[in-house]
Amino acid sequence: MFKKHKHLTQDERWHIFMLKGNGISLRSIARSLNRDPSVISRELKRNSTNGSYRPTRAHAQYCERKISAASVPKVMTPALQAIIRLKLELAWSPEQISGRLKADGIAYVSHESIYKMIWRAKKNGDELYKFLRHSGKKYNKRSGKNSGRGLIPNRIDIELRDKVVETKSRIGDWEADTVIGANHKGAIVTLVDRMSKFSLFTLVLDKTKESVTQAIKHSLEKIKQNVETITFDNGKEFAGHQELSRSLDALCFFAKPYHSWERGLNEHTNGLLRQFVPKKSDFSQFSQEDIDFAQNSLNNRPRKVLNYKTPAEIFFKHGSVAFAA
Repeated sequence: MFKKHKHLTQDERWHIFMLKGNGISLRSIARSLNRDPSVISRELKRNSTNGSYRPTRAHAQYCERKISAASVPKVMTPALQAIIRLKLELAWSPEQISGRLKADGIAYVSHESIYKMIWRAKKNGDELYKFLRHSGKKYNKRSGKNSGRGLIPNRIDIELRDKVVETKSRIGDWEADTVIGANHKGAIVTLVDRMSKFSLFTLVLDKTKESVTQAIKHSLEKIKQNVETITFDNGKEFAGHQELSRSLDALCFFAKPYHSWERGLNEHTNGLLRQFVPKKSDFSQFSQEDIDFAQNSLNNRPRKVLNYKTPAEIFFKHGSVAFAA
């Protein structure tokens, strides 16, 4: 006599995954779960992606269908929480999750409600909050009357950037940022090419417009044939963008305020740099030779996103010039 309840549980999905991975037949899997073989067959057909079955993804897909079939939930149901948890584990922000759920017609839940769910989970010992970009720590945005566009004359918004940049299909589309030293003393100007992930790092004494502009110019002038665009955040240190545009014959753009994901590669690269220059480091203890070592290490490290080629290999293969890295 097979089980009467219709839907598989998440534990049952894990059971299917383990046995299937060991080559066990569908009939044997069904027998071990006291299920009809058609239930197992239907589960694998419905919840596999490109022939691959993963229990966490399968359960999330089931939950999404369950919510879509019902009326819009008024409360944070277990099924909805399962979807939110999966998206957080994929490094989505609460705001992104909320927006996508609404866009897909799955649920109308505010990002505030998602944060409340995370904090309730934390009180119960759940470390879901660690998937937040700042691990739940307060993040002080640039704010106030002296922030944003007003400090950057003739700022060109990222919306006007050629769509080809989004494809990451050519060498020469750079993202720029700064990594700050302890007590805001010293900085490292970071540049990364969107296609190859090739990076250039320059140590500067301060984060002034003049220092940062000269650092970028020095880094890119010798390879200006490989500079099409540069995309910055809205820090006032990038107010010299017009000078850079003229000297490098490049187009300069600015991400929308507080939209760090529009320069996600740069954010990620800064994180990789922190392996060599940990947070709260005193930058006066580093030389440019130290920073060059970090730069060359990252540029010659195989990357999964590049099919295990190195950034240097991709850059020099597709770029129009080469220089000593």
